[in-house]
Amino acid sequence: MSATLAADEEFERRRLAGERVLFLATGEIGLPVLPELREHLIAAADRNAYGPVAGSAEVRLAAAGYWNRRGLPTDPGDVVCGPGTKPLLFALMMAVGGDVVVPVPTWVSYAAQAQLGGLKSIAVRTRPGEGGVPDPAELRVQVLKARAAGGNPRSVVVTLPDNPTGTIATPETVRELAEVARELDLVIISDEIYCDLAYAPAVSPAVYAPERTVVTTGLTKNLAVGGWRLGIARLPTAELRTRLISIASQIWSSTAAPVQAAAAYALAEPPEVVKRVAASRRLHERVVRRVAEVFTSIGAELAPVQATCYLYPDFEPLQLGINGTELTELLSTKYGVALLPGTAFGEPQHSLRIRAATSRLYGETDAERLAALHAPDPLTLPWIKASIDRLTEVMAELTKESNVHRHLRS
Repeated sequence: MSATLAADEEFERRRLAGERVLFLATGEIGLPVLPELREHLIAAADRNAYGPVAGSAEVRLAAAGYWNRRGLPTDPGDVVCGPGTKPLLFALMMAVGGDVVVPVPTWVSYAAQAQLGGLKSIAVRTRPGEGGVPDPAELRVQVLKARAAGGNPRSVVVTLPDNPTGTIATPETVRELAEVARELDLVIISDEIYCDLAYAPAVSPAVYAPERTVVTTGLTKNLAVGGWRLGIARLPTAELRTRLISIASQIWSSTAAPVQAAAAYALAEPPEVVKRVAASRRLHERVVRRVAEVFTSIGAELAPVQATCYLYPDFEPLQLGINGTELTELLSTKYGVALLPGTAFGEPQHSLRIRAATSRLYGETDAERLAALHAPDPLTLPWIKASIDRLTEVMAELTKESNVHRHLRS
């Protein structure tokens, strides 16, 4: 079970049971649907026929324009649409074949998807403060080692910007990655679902290795419509595109036509979409940086957040005498603060890394969330301030060593 989806289900269970939980475990973006986007979905509700496996001509043209505006020359024929980036990523692993290199820490589903497909995943750590991209030098070592042992690494998955760390690999690291991938004939699968929520420059590996980089993105994060399930992929070769479409034809046939129509509107980036994404980005940055201050104020180590609503603090300097899984259990059961341990993202059991996501702090109702979106300073809103104040209190309590050990003894 996906750790993030399991956390969502547990949160809903506790909420319905009347418990008060400060939920920082998953990255569901807590914002209402843009009204114009909703209207385009409604207007297309009568599109009930199967469409092309790769996606409608309309959505592929819009996706090509989206990437062209970001400096990645794209033809509509390079684009494949799917019911979310998760199935696209899984199908891409199957289309490329062979073993898959994943970064550590890593998003929860990459290694699991490889395993489900009968492939082996090879974990390679990222450089400090540069989550999402395996250290290129170590990537070379591990791929050559795997091949010498009879393995068959064929692809490397990267996340730009990164989940779980909220950081971005530098252009130099991405360039080195591209060089190593070219040297070792690896396909780069670049998950760029968070690219519109970056506060610092993010450079796609497709800039440096266009002939071997697949880029995926969607509307889940920038426009907060995770339940609509739509992803798009930009393919570097006709051969890989053909294999991907063949797999897609057997798994999902085609993506929901009304959702494609809404996506075509969004990917064309009319002014109201650009304005909404910019407002969302400002809100995420303001809140996530304030929560980062809460963690660092008690001595947790944390790389500067550069994108998204994610934080990945390390509590090792606090010398709590417990591991990350025990820490998140303590925070959940004793204090009602839900987070995920680093083990969910490929860290060893002894790690004291945890992943926090701030996107559920914006309010309980659409009215509160819209107020957060448009507030000059969302941190002054009572419901956001109360959540951050509560987290501050819990972190202060956590640093009292007696509280940790008293809980463990009980």
